[in-house]
Amino acid sequence: MRRLLLLAPVLLALAGCGVFKPSEEEAVDTARQVATDAGGRLHSQRPRRAEDVGRSASAMDGVEVLRVDGVSTHEGEGLELILRTSASAYDGWFDVEEVTVRRCFAVRVSPEVERGEKARDVNCPDGSPLRFGPSPEVPFPAVQEALPRVPEGGRVDEVEVRRVLAGLDMSPSITTELKTEDGRVGILLSPPADGYAPVDCVLAVVAPGGTNVWVPPRIQRMPGEGGCSVTNALHAAPHPH
Repeated sequence: MRRLLLLAPVLLALAGCGVFKPSEEEAVDTARQVATDAGGRLHSQRPRRAEDVGRSASAMDGVEVLRVDGVSTHEGEGLELILRTSASAYDGWFDVEEVTVRRCFAVRVSPEVERGEKARDVNCPDGSPLRFGPSPEVPFPAVQEALPRVPEGGRVDEVEVRRVLAGLDMSPSITTELKTEDGRVGILLSPPADGYAPVDCVLAVVAPGGTNVWVPPRIQRMPGEGGCSVTNALHAAPHPH
C-alpha cells in the first residue's frame, strides 16, 4: 500500500505528460479507430446507394449500424452513418479488471471525403441496429436465357440488348454497362462491392453467331484486377493457370 502511495504522484505526472493513458480513454480510441477503418473500407469512387453501404458496414466485424442518412454516396453531401463499436483495454497500474466501452461514431461516405478521415464521436441514437436484406445478385440463368441470339451475318442491336436486360427487373443497385465494338455488344453486370472482397460480376458478349455469358475467375474479380469491366467482356483475359 505504501509503495502505491509513493508511486501515485509519479503515475499522475506521467499520465499528465501523455506517457500513460487511462484504460477507458485507450478503449475509446480503439473503438473510434474501428469506426474510422470501417469508413475507409466503405470509401469508393463508384456510386452506391444508402442500403448497399449500410449492408456492407453491418457485415464488418465489430460494427453495428444504427443509422444511415442520405440517398447515395454521390448525391448531395453523400451518406452519413452512425456506427457503434466496442473495445477493451487494461492497465494493471490503474485497473482492477479490464475496461470495456461501447461508443457511437459518425462517418461520412462520399467521394469528397478523404479516405481514412477520423470518425466523429456522437451520442448513440435510440433503437436496435439496422438490419439489411441479402445482397442483390445478378440472375445468371435469366440473363443467359434472355439475351438475344443473332445468326451469323446478322446485326446486333445494342438498344434491343438494353431492352432485354431492363425487362429482367434486376435490382437498381446492380451496375449495368454496355459497349458496342466491331459489331459485338459487351455487357458488364456488377452488384455492389465493398472494395475488398471479390465482386460477383457477370460478363456477356452478344455477337453474330454466338452469345456468351460467364463469371470471370475469382482472381480477376479481386479489386484492382480489372476482370469486372466491359472491356474484359469484349476482350476476355485468359484464365489463370
